[in-house]
Amino acid sequence: MEISKAEITSAAAAADQTEELRGAEILIKALQAENVKYVWGYPGGAVLHIYDAFYKQDSIQHILVRHEQAAVHAADGYARATGDVGVALVTSGPGVTNAITGIATAYMDSIPMVIVTGQVPTAAIGLDAFQECDTVGITRPIVKHNFLVKDARDLAMTMKKAFHIARSGRPGPVVVDIPKDVSFKKVAYTGYPESVEMRSYNPVRKGHAGQIRKALQLLLTAKRPYIYTGGGVLLGNATAELRTLVNMLGYPVTNTLMGLGAYPATDPKFLGMLGMHGTIEANNAMQNCDVLLAVGARFDDRVIGNPKHFAQNERKIIHIDIDPSSISKRVKVDIPIVGDVKDVLAEMIAMIKESAIKPDVQALGGWWEAIEGWRKRDCMKYDRGNKEVIKPQFVIETLWNMTKDADTYITSDVGQHQMWAAQYYKFNEPRRWINSGGLGTMGVGIPYAMGIKLAKPESEVYCVTGEGSVQMCIQELSTCLQYNTPIKILSLNNRYLGMVRQWQEIEYSGRYSHSYMDALPNFVKLAEAYGHVGMLIERPQDVEPALREARKLKDRTVFMDFRTDPTENVFPMVQAGKGITEMLLGSEDL
Repeated sequence: MEISKAEITSAAAAADQTEELRGAEILIKALQAENVKYVWGYPGGAVLHIYDAFYKQDSIQHILVRHEQAAVHAADGYARATGDVGVALVTSGPGVTNAITGIATAYMDSIPMVIVTGQVPTAAIGLDAFQECDTVGITRPIVKHNFLVKDARDLAMTMKKAFHIARSGRPGPVVVDIPKDVSFKKVAYTGYPESVEMRSYNPVRKGHAGQIRKALQLLLTAKRPYIYTGGGVLLGNATAELRTLVNMLGYPVTNTLMGLGAYPATDPKFLGMLGMHGTIEANNAMQNCDVLLAVGARFDDRVIGNPKHFAQNERKIIHIDIDPSSISKRVKVDIPIVGDVKDVLAEMIAMIKESAIKPDVQALGGWWEAIEGWRKRDCMKYDRGNKEVIKPQFVIETLWNMTKDADTYITSDVGQHQMWAAQYYKFNEPRRWINSGGLGTMGVGIPYAMGIKLAKPESEVYCVTGEGSVQMCIQELSTCLQYNTPIKILSLNNRYLGMVRQWQEIEYSGRYSHSYMDALPNFVKLAEAYGHVGMLIERPQDVEPALREARKLKDRTVFMDFRTDPTENVFPMVQAGKGITEMLLGSEDL
């Protein structure tokens, strides 16, 4: 029996589709198929086969960090700024445990990430092998999902699932743990899956039309409406829809710390950030509104203060979120809408256009009058005329005035400097404010900036930090040099762990227990030792010239050591256990 030419061609094509690849090579093909451009990592024994596979390709750039924590932070910063999935690669044991803080940081802020971890060979798992740890067990509470890949044949599908889970629904980090023998073993590879179906994971995208109609009825008949938005608007790429909705209705709007930039900070309808260090007008509107539309926010403790105080005033609450577990978690809501915020807001806008009901202009006018009354108190005032000592707020305001028309990204570490950056830099665009909100992780600033600068080489990237936070990951200055990511670092150096000192002053009668830095390095010389430019700025009149000079040095990382007022506190401030309208506005309230 003769074989036809067509059958020979078909058999050859089938043979071509199946090739033998090592697990590590399949991993690389998966990353390429997912259009990954950068991977931040640090090699070690359990991932050497993977590093060997990286060596043989040139489409993905690997960035060698100086600490695994920074690898995850840098990938996280990249994901926050671009909306793409960030990817990090670490070895087993201490590689994993060093990465934990970065993973937890991303988890708390719902950042899409895939973290590939090395593991000891499958036969050695559970035998306390060298550099073994239970990665799946350790990371389970701080990931959206995790996988232990025991068979190289499962690797392609596992990676497909990991990326799908990381970026869909409420985003989050996914860990893929790969034993060393799995990365080495050769198996038949038939290509990367084009789609994935997971019976147990089907996040809802479309909001319930009936619930949206009920919400609109409430919203359009409100006398004192308020729109409160969080990081979910940015993560869901719903900024345009939010702005359209607010402008159609003419309602006041506020953003959380994680939501800044979703609505332009310079627009009069924006009342500023709300919460623990929010504005009077934002917090009073939250407490006194009659209908609250919450979009992609979670009513966390830093936003609403004491839940009992918050519940004192009657109001109807509409809550839109893609994660059903976030709805009525801390505050009981009246109209829950589970769905993708972008889709739900788009449907809302369409319904408003068709609706015969229009907002009550008279009631809205009275509501705005009350808001303007709160606004007149100017809770953001500080001693702007001080010529003796640099006020930290002045540094941020000066930076804002210089860069407001430029393509700018601001990262921050955690502490007083973070709050001043959030309060005094007016974010008009989404994904320009990159900071750790939920976990409050010191040390993220430089890695975040590094990751963003790689993704956005033409943009200006500034890291606002303090002399405490910056030392947590300062070794990454070396990475900045190696990979040519010229960032600008503004250290608001007050010689204290500022936020700790502030609480100790207010809550602990000025007992400054271990919040003072006694042996700080010479940051100028340290920056120079890493191959960068260092500047010391000690007088208010030198702030603007220093920033101008730093901006001119486009191709250099510049470390600016601003010696700021060590007694300055962040105001307004809501103390723990208080309601959001029980605010301290300045030292006169202490």
